[in-house]
Amino acid sequence: MKEEIRREGEIFGPHLRALRLARGLTQTDLADRSRSNLQFISKLERGTTTPTLGMLLRLAEALDCRVAELVDVFDRGPRVLAKSRKD
Repeated sequence: MKEEIRREGEIFGPHLRALRLARGLTQTDLADRSRSNLQFISKLERGTTTPTLGMLLRLAEALDCRVAELVDVFDRGPRVLAKSRKD
C-alpha cells in the first residue's frame, strides 16, 4: 500500500482549528491573542500557509498550550512533504 504524503499545511491547519475550537475561541479571538490578524489565522487553518517559529510561540501562548502540542500532530499522521521556499 502506498503511503499518503501530505503538505504540512494540510496537517497543521485542521489541528490548529481543533485546538482553537476546543478552547471556545473564534478566529478573531485567536488572532487578537496571538498578535496576528484574522486573514492569517484563516490561511493557517485552511493550510494555505504555515507559521514561523515566532508565530508558533505566539499561538501556543494564545491557546495556553505548549509548542509541542501544536506540532505533535506531525508525529502521528502520514508522512509530511515540506514545502520549500521555492514552491
